[in-house]
Formats: sequence, structure tokens, C-alpha cells
Amino acid sequence: MIDDVFVRALADEHLDAGSDQARFDLAALARYGDRLAFATDSYVVDPIAFPGGDIGSLAVCGTVNDLAAGGAIPLFLTCSAIVEEGLPVDTLRTIAQSMAITARRAGVRIVTGETKIVERGACDKIFINTAGIGVIPPGIALDVGAVRDGDVLLVNGYLGDHGATILAARGDLVIDAPIESDVAPLGDLIAWLLRAAPGTRFIRDATRGGVASVLNEIAVASQIAIEVDERAMPLRDPVKGFCEILGLDPLYLANEGKFVAAVPPEQAAAALDALCGHPLGYNARAIGRARAGEPGRVTMRTTFGGTRIVDMFAGEHLPRIC
Repeated sequence: MIDDVFVRALADEHLDAGSDQARFDLAALARYGDRLAFATDSYVVDPIAFPGGDIGSLAVCGTVNDLAAGGAIPLFLTCSAIVEEGLPVDTLRTIAQSMAITARRAGVRIVTGETKIVERGACDKIFINTAGIGVIPPGIALDVGAVRDGDVLLVNGYLGDHGATILAARGDLVIDAPIESDVAPLGDLIAWLLRAAPGTRFIRDATRGGVASVLNEIAVASQIAIEVDERAMPLRDPVKGFCEILGLDPLYLANEGKFVAAVPPEQAAAALDALCGHPLGYNARAIGRARAGEPGRVTMRTTFGGTRIVDMFAGEHLPRIC
């Protein structure tokens, strides 16, 4: 099954070697830089296929984006799958093929992995873990504690699409919303941003907890205040209406193809131009600024002219979102 499903779909010289590990030439890695980035995550999304993606594309993009948000060039991934007895092999082939297509799109190679089968009921269809290695080029030093007064906060497009899509796809609600997940590999887009704005202070993909959580993490770690503008938040009308019906705040909904970046004010225009010139950033916006106010405080100017506090969300709006 491993050979027929995964090795066939992911065809790579390291996988074809049949070893228990992938082996690399350090000199080849050193061409990109002298610092390694290493990330891992597990994916248990329910449902395993949804408008705009599936657990396979999500598993590749999630780890690629964790590496890229640290300034690294993503290079290699692992893939470990825990599969429930009874999952159709054709479903497994579809997921493996999705991983292969997404890895090629992201410019990474899946070089080693493992598959375990568990009895029916021991997991829900399939769980996937991916770990990734990337190399950080010289001169890049992104840090959540490096944001300064006056820095501009950017997002690369519409917010909340993934969280709204997963909730709608579960079928628990009789709501038909034309929404698709934004799942996408962000390495190329982030490289564009860093070339245009080499002084970028910090980048983080806004997954669980959404943009609101990232803003709070920045404010606490950098000991600054952040002020954002509700009118600047890019939201699709279907997502906005979906959230209004269910009483959700789209700022806390998960994204799988969006990040928050903090850039110096003198580089903000160049950064925004670069993002808007890329297919994954065409609707990028400046949503606010860092301020020398109360450390750790995030506030929003509302459409009604008032101000409200944007707290760190406790818990999750939705389990098994990724």
C-alpha cells in the first residue's frame, strides 16, 4: 500500500531509495544560508475534504507556511499518516495525489514518511503529521518581539475563509454559503515581501485563533500597543454574512493562506505593492499600526467610530479546524 499509494504519488529519489531516513548533502543546504528552520504539525481536520482543499493539501501548506513565516526557504517535508481501517484506498490515493500537487506548487519535496493502520474507531478516517526543514538566508531576522512604534501591520488578503468553510462543510447547519478555504503555500509570496521590504520585523500565518490572536501575540511579545481599523479588514461578503448569522467574529476564524506582517513605515508602501502584485496577495491591506500605548493592548476602531478591545481568544471557535 505504501508503495502503491504514497511512493507512487510522491515519487522522489529519497523515497525511491527505500531507506528509513532521507540523507542530504550539507553543502547543498548551505547554498541557501547557514541557519536551519525546523517545524512540525499534525492535521486532524474534519471533514477531510472541503471546498478549496483537503487534509493532504492542508498538511503540506501548514508546515510550509510555518517555515516560510520564519523567513526560511522550505525545502523538505516528511509525511506520517495514521489511517483508520476501512478508509477506501481511492480516498487515500486522492489525498496522496493532493499532497504531491501541493508540494510541487510549494517547491518542496516529501522525502521520507511512514504509514500506520489502526482499527476502526481508533481514529477518524485519517490523521497526518508533516515535519519540514528549511534554510534561512543571510540577513533575515524575524522576531515576534521586534515590532516597534509606528510599524505597519499588513495582511495578504481576505480573512476567515478557511474557518467558515470548515464549519459550513460539516453539514450541521442548513446554510449554503459560496465559500472556499484559502489553503495555499505562502513561501513564494513571503519571499516577494522580504525582497521588497527587507526590514520586515515579523511574519506569522494566522491559523487557529485568526488574525486577532496574532495581533495579541505581537503586542505582548513586543510590549507595544496595536490599533487596527475595522474598515480596513478584507472580508468577503459571504464570510461576513455567515459570521453575522452565527454570532462569530471573523478576526478569530482560522486562515490557511493568510499571514500578518509587521513592516517599518518607510517600507510599507513597497511591501503592499509587492503583495498586491502576487496572486496570493492581490487583496493585501494595511490593517493598522503599532503604537506606544499600553503594552499588550490591541484595540480596533469600529465602523461606528468607537473603539473596542480585541482580546486573545480563550479556547477555540471550532475544534479540528486543521
